[in-house]
Amino acid sequence: MDKRMLINAVEPEECRIAILENNVLEELYIERSSREQIAGNIYKGRVVNIEPSIEAAFVDIGLKKNGFLHVSDVMPPTGGESSDIDVQNRHRRELYRIRDLLHQGQEVLVQVTKESIGSKGPSLTTYISLPGRYLVLMPGIPRHGVSKKITNEEERQRLKKILEGLNPSPNVGFIIRTAGEHQTKKEIHKDFHYLIKLWKNIEKRSRNLNPPAPIYQESDLVIRAIRDIFSTDIREIVVDSESVYERTRDFLRVTMPKYEKHLTLYSEDKPLFHKYNIENEIENINRRKIPLPRGGSIVIEQTEALVAIDVNSGKFKEESAPEETAYKTNLKAAKEIARQVRLRDLGGVIVIDFIDMREEAHNHDIEKTLADALKRDKARTKMLKMSKFGIIELTRQRIRSSIRDVLFGECKFCQGTGYTKTIESLCLNAMRDLKFVMHLPQISKVEIVANLEVANYLQNQKRKQMIEIEEFYNKKINIFSTNNHEYGRIEIRYLDNKDEPVMI
Repeated sequence: MDKRMLINAVEPEECRIAILENNVLEELYIERSSREQIAGNIYKGRVVNIEPSIEAAFVDIGLKKNGFLHVSDVMPPTGGESSDIDVQNRHRRELYRIRDLLHQGQEVLVQVTKESIGSKGPSLTTYISLPGRYLVLMPGIPRHGVSKKITNEEERQRLKKILEGLNPSPNVGFIIRTAGEHQTKKEIHKDFHYLIKLWKNIEKRSRNLNPPAPIYQESDLVIRAIRDIFSTDIREIVVDSESVYERTRDFLRVTMPKYEKHLTLYSEDKPLFHKYNIENEIENINRRKIPLPRGGSIVIEQTEALVAIDVNSGKFKEESAPEETAYKTNLKAAKEIARQVRLRDLGGVIVIDFIDMREEAHNHDIEKTLADALKRDKARTKMLKMSKFGIIELTRQRIRSSIRDVLFGECKFCQGTGYTKTIESLCLNAMRDLKFVMHLPQISKVEIVANLEVANYLQNQKRKQMIEIEEFYNKKINIFSTNNHEYGRIEIRYLDNKDEPVMI
């Protein structure tokens, strides 16, 4: 498999990283300097408010919005018993209330788990985790383990023995990451000592600073990508910025020297992302409708907390039987949906409406295909079985805003609805507004300012009604047009006999 990582960092305001497999874009990461990324950062904060009704606290960490800290993310005084998230959450909900663990004014060391999204502040946890290349350090959780994605039992046992030989302090836990598979004892030891040193520096800094204060800042996108995304099957890392190339090379020399030869500085005149046709993919990242190979399509509707995906067969008629047509279309859709979810970084609840199929075996195949395609996702996902209506529900970890929110802003004409009123609707509303106030004695003249297209409609299609209103009320109506006037807005000015505006 031809797999490469492309790093586009020519523009200082933006860094983009793409993962290609056989020249097909599979993963995309974008970070802009104007949108500071704080997920993974550690802060010394102060509890400013306790909300027992939602079992949560709000913590001042020195940002515009206070952080949200739920009881399930607060480590009990005795420390954590397990690194399993579900066990932790259940433990806290059953045994503790937020007032048992925190009080107003208390100083807490917290880590950001989720960026601010919309009006919500960042989500926080007191369960600190420091990722290295092969290990994750977890202070206060004296538990050691191996990533569940490493399935070979013999390799798991080998890694556990290496972990035991590290002799970590009793109040610190470690997890060997997926990238640690087949790594030597020497490489894992190097990562171990780096993380221990980093945590000691964080503890020291935390003791010396008063809240709210930043304690640790997560690495930038390039370093995070090399640390968290790079895998041994990536045969080339291509960077188009010399300064970023040198920084990446230095990082590889320290952490993975044998992979330094995979790094390449791109020097062609044609921009890197244009060469691999990634710019077109990015331009289409917000399209509602995505065509499937040889017919069929999927339609994606995204809201703040829920994503609805609909699968359509379209003109796909490869199979004579409707059941086979639905089955083949759904198979293609399941793979493409998993890819689009990764590319767009969709989070929250995702509901997928597949084409109805009668055969149970076909339903199971679609479930398995989608589940397998989701396994490669770095974000945590949970998927339910297909319902009798052909619907699959899943949740995907939301850490930051989706790619759509990074690349696009809300339309100033439609306010994000995707629809604007028709010319007929706009003009009918204007006529109703006129009739509502034309009887007022202080009004002598009316001026209507509108987009050229709207003004033409009023002057032609509504001319007779305008004349009737003028004659009935004995008041003049003038219509003005301008090309740069906002399409969806008709401005009506009411004037007195001295051409002074009348407040309605």
